[in-house]
Amino acid sequence: MNNRVAIIGVGINKFGELWDKNLMDIAYEAGMYAIWDAGISGADIDGMVIGNMSAGRFTGQEHLGALAVDMAGLGDIPAYSVEAACASGGAAVRQAYMAIKSGEHDLMVVLGCEKMSDVSQSEAMNTISVASDWEWEGTFGGTFPALYAFMARRHMHDYGTTEEHLALPVVKNHANAAHNPFAQFQSPVPLDVVMSSAMLAEPLRVLHSSPVTDGAAGLVVCREDLAKKYTDTPVIIEASDQRSDTLALHDRKSITTMSSVVTSTRCALKQANLELKDIDVLELHDSFSIGEIILTEDVGIAKKGEGGKALEEGITEIGGKFPVNTSGGLKARGHPVGATGVAQIVELVLQLRGDADKRQVDGAEKALAVNIGGTGATSIVHVLGR
Repeated sequence: MNNRVAIIGVGINKFGELWDKNLMDIAYEAGMYAIWDAGISGADIDGMVIGNMSAGRFTGQEHLGALAVDMAGLGDIPAYSVEAACASGGAAVRQAYMAIKSGEHDLMVVLGCEKMSDVSQSEAMNTISVASDWEWEGTFGGTFPALYAFMARRHMHDYGTTEEHLALPVVKNHANAAHNPFAQFQSPVPLDVVMSSAMLAEPLRVLHSSPVTDGAAGLVVCREDLAKKYTDTPVIIEASDQRSDTLALHDRKSITTMSSVVTSTRCALKQANLELKDIDVLELHDSFSIGEIILTEDVGIAKKGEGGKALEEGITEIGGKFPVNTSGGLKARGHPVGATGVAQIVELVLQLRGDADKRQVDGAEKALAVNIGGTGATSIVHVLGR
């Protein structure tokens, strides 16, 4: 089937440490915002997909799809739960995209959610670490700060990337988040503060890392011909692609390139019949600042080794040639791991609709999101068009 898929509603709650809400509270809230935004009723919905990394470990609750349908009073519609580590949200969007494109479903709700603050910091770190190769990385202390520190140190060795380069994505993304009412952190952070923050895993510091976050984001997606019934401003998912790489860093040809991102970006742009120069705004997965630098290179904004230089030149700032992470990214908007991929799409829809307020990219018509799992073992890329 050649059904094109449209996004007709978006919803997100303020990310943070949401002590007074449980997992389903925040998921329900984001889903209802998306439904209200789309102007649909429960009777219009014929399926749901929910992305979540590890509710069983974080909150003790599994079987989230059925629970979400039950809480929302949506009857007996099918609900699918998907997991792809930190790319679980992107995987949920892709599953709904494929379901509608195939003709199996007509209109679906997509949710991404995670409640991470109900366990200790060390328990949260251990839970996230199972997205690495546990046998060869996790059991030897290879936490994600350590793994990304390997990538950062090698990038510095091979290309001359500096500590200041590592801090630049943080400064930019916190400045963007200052204009995002849904962001966990809404205050700018000066360069010297980032560079003097406590060491986490050398050369990465605390402020190079995304935080522990609770939050959820939602979408309403449907066939393009149905979208006209509900809105005059649908956003089309023009392409969706997913690729994989080795789970462990030591099995890769290079730990400074995420080959899954390179391939999925190239394939998604080809699918959409676009080139990178046609993209007006991007959301790139910056769980650590070195991640944004590497992804800036892997999607083609900068040549390999020149991601730090691109940041230095302001290419990825709002108003630059390729604005990246106008939402504040994972670093400042927050990173509730299962929700991140959906939250990226929410931001890009707001940009394409012209609803991003002070962080709006003028004239944005095409957008691209890269959501990764682990250190790039999964990459999911979506291209959106106004």
